[in-house]
Amino acid sequence: MKVSLLYTLPVTGRGMAKSDSFFIRATVLTDGTTYNQSSIDLGSFVDALGKTVLRIHNASISYGSPLDVPFVGVNGAGLTAFQLTTQSQTALVGADNRSTISSGSLYVASGGTPNSTTAVTQVLDIAPQEWTGGYLVAVESIFLGVDQVALDIVDQVTIVLECTVETMTAAASMALALSQQ
Repeated sequence: MKVSLLYTLPVTGRGMAKSDSFFIRATVLTDGTTYNQSSIDLGSFVDALGKTVLRIHNASISYGSPLDVPFVGVNGAGLTAFQLTTQSQTALVGADNRSTISSGSLYVASGGTPNSTTAVTQVLDIAPQEWTGGYLVAVESIFLGVDQVALDIVDQVTIVLECTVETMTAAASMALALSQQ
């Protein structure tokens, strides 16, 4: 699993202020049609006792490696699904699971001739950008999980999160952390 951070200094050249956003990127490899997940360490940003939490404003998803073309074969269909959660999971969970931050899927189907793709649909079921204030995270690790149905149509899933760090009262940050574990 790769995790990288990207921070671009503001035009004014000042240091990172409370309102400056930064990006966290993580990739998890698919494992055929078996659930696979990787943890994303947020310990540098989140400290519930120290009153700092992470706000995720946006999540963008990329399916497959660069130049990887999702393919399912003649008359085939496949689905790759991802989830970003505050708790480790052993399988995909639904939107009703309190640990779910974001989830979505890529569906690919082909027609009756070789090398024909007749449908490609990407769905972002739950995304922090859909909420008024994004999604607050008070745990020190979050988890990117993937699973595929029917076929192994892509080799990896990458997520890019736009985030800021904020402060809360110790009681509020601890309560949030406990609710996300």
